Amino acid sequence: MGSADSKLNFRKAVIQLTTKTQPVEATDDAFWDQFWADTATSVQDVFALVPAAEIRAVREESPSNLATLCYKAVEKLVQGAESGCHSEKEKQTVLNCSRLLTRVLPYIFEDPDWRGFFWSTVPGAGRGGQGEEDDENARPLAESLLLAIADLLFCPDFTVHSHRRSAVDSAEDIHSLDSCEYIWEAGVGFAHSPQPNYVHDLNRMELLKLLLTCFSEAMYLPPAPDSGSTNPWVQFFCSTENRHALPLFTSLLNTVCAYDPVGYGIPYNHLLFSDYREPLVEEAAQVLIVTLDHDSATSTSPTVDGTATGTAMDDADPPGPENLFVNYLSRIHREEDFQFILKGMARLLSNPLLQTYLPNSTKKIQFHQELLVLFWKLCDFNKKFLFFVLKSSDVLDVLVPILYFLNDARADQSRVGLMHIGVFILLLLSGERNFGVRLNKPYSVRVPMDIPVFTGTHADLLIVVFHKIITSGHQRLQPLFDCLLTVVVNVSPYLKSLSMVAANKLLHLLEAFSTTWFLFSSAQNHHLVFFLLEVFNNIIQYQFDGNSNLVYAIIRKRGVFHQLANLPADPPAIHKALQRRRRAPEPLSRTGSQEGASMEGSRPAAPAEPGTLKTSLVATPGIDKLTEKSQVSEDGTLRSLQPEPQQSSADGGPAVGTDEGDSWSREPGQVWRERRQLPSTAGGQWSPTPEWVLSWKSKLPLQTIMRLLQVLVPQVEKICIDKGLTDESEILRFLQHGTLVGLLPVPHPILIRKYQANSGTTAWFRTYMWGVIYLRNVDPPVWYDTDVKLFEIQRV
Repeated sequence: MGSADSKLNFRKAVIQLTTKTQPVEATDDAFWDQFWADTATSVQDVFALVPAAEIRAVREESPSNLATLCYKAVEKLVQGAESGCHSEKEKQTVLNCSRLLTRVLPYIFEDPDWRGFFWSTVPGAGRGGQGEEDDENARPLAESLLLAIADLLFCPDFTVHSHRRSAVDSAEDIHSLDSCEYIWEAGVGFAHSPQPNYVHDLNRMELLKLLLTCFSEAMYLPPAPDSGSTNPWVQFFCSTENRHALPLFTSLLNTVCAYDPVGYGIPYNHLLFSDYREPLVEEAAQVLIVTLDHDSATSTSPTVDGTATGTAMDDADPPGPENLFVNYLSRIHREEDFQFILKGMARLLSNPLLQTYLPNSTKKIQFHQELLVLFWKLCDFNKKFLFFVLKSSDVLDVLVPILYFLNDARADQSRVGLMHIGVFILLLLSGERNFGVRLNKPYSVRVPMDIPVFTGTHADLLIVVFHKIITSGHQRLQPLFDCLLTVVVNVSPYLKSLSMVAANKLLHLLEAFSTTWFLFSSAQNHHLVFFLLEVFNNIIQYQFDGNSNLVYAIIRKRGVFHQLANLPADPPAIHKALQRRRRAPEPLSRTGSQEGASMEGSRPAAPAEPGTLKTSLVATPGIDKLTEKSQVSEDGTLRSLQPEPQQSSADGGPAVGTDEGDSWSREPGQVWRERRQLPSTAGGQWSPTPEWVLSWKSKLPLQTIMRLLQVLVPQVEKICIDKGLTDESEILRFLQHGTLVGLLPVPHPILIRKYQANSGTTAWFRTYMWGVIYLRNVDPPVWYDTDVKLFEIQRV
């Protein structure tokens, strides 16, 4: 039958379904088979031939027909899984049912009355649909569907290579088949790389798309602040009920990490061969991050049978969470597996950067946001992986792409989510001493970025990019300032030598943040000054010797520190500062920051194209909820500092328990604007008082810097007068050989603010991840124009 005919017949069946007001019997195979038996429709055809309005009409007007359609389609998938899909006809039927369910499921999820449908058993159906069996042992439809998909993903000659020696061999029995021998790709726990097969990849992709659609029920529930809601589809699929959980987890992970978009290392190869692997890799990455959506802050860990996990998983640890995918991920422990994962991630994350050296030499991948979520999950759930990443300078192969994305997306409000996840990853890494140490490696890779040219280390790159985000990103990023500066504070005690460019950038930030109108216009803004002073103190006390550039910059800008020490707190001064604020709407002045020319070949960070779709995000917790303070002891170990109850923290931070981050329904940008708006007593808004200014002004940690200025300024001035100098190099040479040993206050203990798991971040990740998946699945547009509740779809 020609494809035009089969489309016509399929469309006729759809019309019959929407116009029949009488229920069609489930036993009427002649009618139901029209939907999947003789047709060869692509998934795009199914979306075109089954319009949304008609699905909704059947749902409202003849619900029993929609129920039967779903039930019969699942039954066909179950039969295909039982039989092993040997004939072409069976394979075609499975694919058609899979496409049809992918089309229909979102419309079942969007209606609260239908939501329980897949979790009910179909009366008189039993397991095999003969109606003979006792209803008691009937599985809910959702479970039958998920188990069938899992079986079909390891179906010889359909989604995996057959291991039969010859055609005479009996067909492999799908029930006795050990799917661990059929893992899709070499890598973690599997050494054999099967021959690539275009058809198998396409079939896997269709089934994974259906699986992702099953999981997407989460999109139709509003964001829950406690984030404790587990997704029943994910919960069942990742439980011991699914005998393919381990090989499927491994297949997905290995497929993503082994992917090489360049085409086996040959530049321009992708122009010769169409790459059918990429769509599968994207789908695999999306399914993987959804299965790993798990609240590590509240996880309880029932026992899991560790016998079948092979040697790739670490059995020494206590049993992990019930979700087997999270469990397996947290127990990977072999060095070579970590190496494989990290190399693969770094290769894929760096892919968009390669474009800029040899334009079009490699295929540009689009799924870096999914990769960043996966990288976050790996570091968050598997501490051994995190330590492995930081053990060598390989971490820089992940850092540079993240800084590239942050810099590139800073002006684009449709990419706020990308900015957040990039900063969250850096916050997580910065809690480990090794990250700061690694940043001292010279930065020689010249990725064209829209930042000033500098010669220096990866630490300089990080500071220059952060400065650019703060001074020229759009205002929706302001809630991230605390996070960005916390990263800099965490790494500062280990930075051996900042470049002059980076040193000037840090002082420019201090200058901008310590203007009176900025300090007095919000209850929070002074924290940014505390963070920067902490950075300077750490470097002066622990890395004075190599940091003459920073010391010189502090001496040149000494006025800023004197101004802070003499900050006026009387009512007229406060009033005057706020008046000035009204005249200066520009959030941070760019003047005074000598912007050098940007790197050659770079393009300025562009705002979003008008009309770009974006999804809303829930607010992130404040930095005090996001991190936990630890003190570094003499021997380098960390000691957690318990926050004092209801006391204002020593750095003038907010009292514990006051957190604006929990404003769930609102956007971070909105919360920030409300927090930072002009204080006035009207309407019960916050307003600065002299007492408030003095309460934190007295805690400004200026002693170390003032002592440094007291000792060095007269000496530098003397050199200038004696030698008639206007030349920096001579002064820098003097500062390089100078010492402050015995002249500074006793070094303070190093404070590290480590990321701590919290349900607020888990909820943020859930919203962000589903938003990415919603926007990235446009062909076919699986969720487009359905009534999602987890986020809003907005046009820029």
